[in-house]
Amino acid sequence: MDLSDITAEYGQRLRVDDYEDAATNGLQVGPEDADVERVAFAVDAAVATIEDAVEWGADLLVVHHGLVWGGLDSVTGREYERVRRLVDADCALYAAHLPLDGHPELGNGAGVADLLGLENRAPFGAHAGEHVGTRGTATSGFTAEELREALAAELDPENGVQVLDFGPETLEDVAIVTGSGADWIREAEADGVDAFVTGEGKQKLYHEAREAGISVFLAGHYATETLGVRALRDVADDWDLETTFLDHPTGL
Repeated sequence: MDLSDITAEYGQRLRVDDYEDAATNGLQVGPEDADVERVAFAVDAAVATIEDAVEWGADLLVVHHGLVWGGLDSVTGREYERVRRLVDADCALYAAHLPLDGHPELGNGAGVADLLGLENRAPFGAHAGEHVGTRGTATSGFTAEELREALAAELDPENGVQVLDFGPETLEDVAIVTGSGADWIREAEADGVDAFVTGEGKQKLYHEAREAGISVFLAGHYATETLGVRALRDVADDWDLETTFLDHPTGL
C-alpha cells in the first residue's frame, strides 16, 4: 500500500487538519510516496521504539507522541539520533496527537469508554473548537473501587490506578481526557459528572476535585494512550498490512 494513501486515509478519518495542536499531525519523517507493507505502532517516538520498529523491519512507524512539536529549529542531539535511525532504515514516521485523543471511535478517550462500557456518549474536553475527550454513562453505575479495578485490570495492572475519592457513592456520569488531562476538571464540574478519568494529575487537582465533589482516577499517561494507536493498528489490519504494537510502558 502506498504511504500517501495511508497518511491520507488516517488524516481524513482523524480530521487532523481541524485541530489546533502543538504537535505536527501527519507524516513527520519520510517521503510522500513509498511502498508500505509492515507498520509498527507505538505511543512514543523514542529511540527504544524506533530501534524496535527498525529491527522488526517496519516501513512505517505510527505513534501518538511524535518528534515535531511546534516546528524544529534544528535536528541535533537527541532529535538527530531519532531521525537518523528512521532515515537510515528508510522507515517513515506518522504521528497523531490531539486528533487521536478526541476521535469518537478510534480515540484514546473512546477506548477508555469502551473498557468501561459507557453509553450515551458525547464529546468532552473542549480545545480550540474541537474536543480531546469523551463522556458517557455507566447505566449500572460503579463504586469508586469497581471503577478503579476496571481501569487497572485493562490498562496497567502492575502500577494500578490512583483515586481521589470525592464523588458520590454511585458513579454514573463519567468524563475522560487521557494523558495530561487534569486541566479539564473544571469542565467536568460544569457538566455535573460523577467521575473524571485521566492519565496523570497535578497538585491543584486534589483540591479542585474535592471542592467539586468529583472522583478522579489517574490511570497513567502512557497506559491511557495505548488505546488510540491500537485502534489505528486495527484499521491497518483491515488494509491487509502486516502490523505490530511496540509496548514500552513508562509507568507514568
